[in-house]
Amino acid sequence: MSTTRIRHPYLDHPGPIPFAHRGGAADGLENTVRQFRRAVELGYRYIETDVHATRDGKLVAFHDATLDRVTDGAGRIADLLWDDVRHARVAGKEPVPLFEELLETFPEVRWNVDLKAEPALHPFLELIERTGAWDRVCVGSFSEARVVRAQRLAGPRLATSYGTRGVLNLRLRSWGVPAALRRSAVAAQVPEAQSGIQVVDHRFVRAAHARGLQVHVWTINDPDAMHRLLDLGVDGIMTDHIDTLRKVLEDRGVWV
Repeated sequence: MSTTRIRHPYLDHPGPIPFAHRGGAADGLENTVRQFRRAVELGYRYIETDVHATRDGKLVAFHDATLDRVTDGAGRIADLLWDDVRHARVAGKEPVPLFEELLETFPEVRWNVDLKAEPALHPFLELIERTGAWDRVCVGSFSEARVVRAQRLAGPRLATSYGTRGVLNLRLRSWGVPAALRRSAVAAQVPEAQSGIQVVDHRFVRAAHARGLQVHVWTINDPDAMHRLLDLGVDGIMTDHIDTLRKVLEDRGVWV
């Protein structure tokens, strides 16, 4: 278990953090109030989600740029009004939620938020400011530049993880190769491996912890992989299979 100093209230959790990825995407109702509620009822207090902004600036919890894959609707969210998006149903059943609705409905939950597109940045920060939810969110993105912009606008009250470039540089540092690292990040949120290259190993975890960073690994659905990563000392695991991760943590005596 990591002894890394807690650098932001968002990370104040005893033991490894279990994240419900999109609420638990294995159930087929990803990023819906119904699925988030199931995760909460199972005991999850950290949930990963994604946000896009509609054409009229409403923030929706949704992974894809378009409605087509998981709903009975169609079209790019950025081109649609909220009044159009709200009629779409995930798996033909559940509505697409506003992120503000999630903050209100689940006041005890902490949200790991992937800002999927630039138009979502300012509405997101305005919402967090208006609701005072700074301790309840951590922002990530594949775009390092987008996360840096979010951090510059919000300052240290916003928890952020590394984007792709930051993760690459941390991997290089773990191999002893000089590389610049953004000091303001509080976590490295990474896949276990990428394009056949191992990302998370003892050296990577040590390098992150030496810099006061937590390591959260996505998206891990196999119990053996969960155990292996926890043995390495990772600080959090994101999973689609929320029952499986809970069982693994219970077996290890670290489910909180």
